[in-house]
Amino acid sequence: MLGYIVRRIIFLFPVLLIISMIAYLVIELPPGDYLTTHIMRLRAAGTHVAEDEIIRLTRMFGLDKPPHIRYFLWLWKIVRYGDFGLSFQWNKPVSEVIGERLALTMTISILTLIFSWFTGVIIGIYSATHQYSIFDYTFTFLGFIGVSIPSYLLALVLMYFVYSRFGLAVTGLFSQYYVTQPWSIGKVIDLLKHIWLPILIIGTGGTASIVRVMRGTLLDELRKQYVITARAKGLPERQLIFKYPVRIAINPLVSSVSWLLPSIVSGETITSIVLNLPTCGPILFRALMTQDEYLAGSFILILSGLVVIGALIADILLAILDPRIRYEGVER
Repeated sequence: MLGYIVRRIIFLFPVLLIISMIAYLVIELPPGDYLTTHIMRLRAAGTHVAEDEIIRLTRMFGLDKPPHIRYFLWLWKIVRYGDFGLSFQWNKPVSEVIGERLALTMTISILTLIFSWFTGVIIGIYSATHQYSIFDYTFTFLGFIGVSIPSYLLALVLMYFVYSRFGLAVTGLFSQYYVTQPWSIGKVIDLLKHIWLPILIIGTGGTASIVRVMRGTLLDELRKQYVITARAKGLPERQLIFKYPVRIAINPLVSSVSWLLPSIVSGETITSIVLNLPTCGPILFRALMTQDEYLAGSFILILSGLVVIGALIADILLAILDPRIRYEGVER
């Protein structure tokens, strides 16, 4: 098992290299660049921009070099110095721009992942073991609603409901007093008071998907011969369900870890804009819209890294959970 993990980790590096090339190419495909867009906005607002100033800004941002040279310089700085480049629109290092919001983004993402898995797996197991009951029909109906309704629309509905009924504004992660305050116990408590709504909204779609997958796969397992035989031999129902069918039925969910991690970070972009959350999603959206190539490229590289790491975690968990799964080169 250890040798397999080491080989998979080594394999991550060429995959990330190829992903970084594709990401940078996609950002370079649209015509123009950040400086061109910025100058157009200034001129549209009536501000005169001299040619000498344009030349100076072009050299300062490194836009006077060919795209492939900028890519290799960007990649070399990441590998050697951990420097992801300069964000044009923020005029700050990319690591600083991302670092300001990464902690809050990861906090929301991890708590949303825990909420979605814990709630979805429990409801899925209950629905499968109580098929065609009133609770099964209710959860199935709510699951269809959760999958079909976009999270940003759900955010707007809940915002309107809470404000019209209770007169409370539920946007943001902090009260007005704590927005600019340094971190303290009071600010953490204030964060916990506001973070439940983003977790509920962002996690609704994922929870509904997990419920549907868990219910469907567990129903298939419960109809198989080994379950019928074990039940006929008098194995306790709780032990029968959780020791065998649940472990096998959860495999599709474990394999989805590879896309759950980045989808929560990137999928909350519009919801974060609606709820005015200080997370990475709105920054990624602005970077793509303004062609802030180093900031957008770094985001895409990080999200792609989460996909690859998630795939590695999923493969390891599958090998642990299901003894039938064997990979070539895994120690036995």
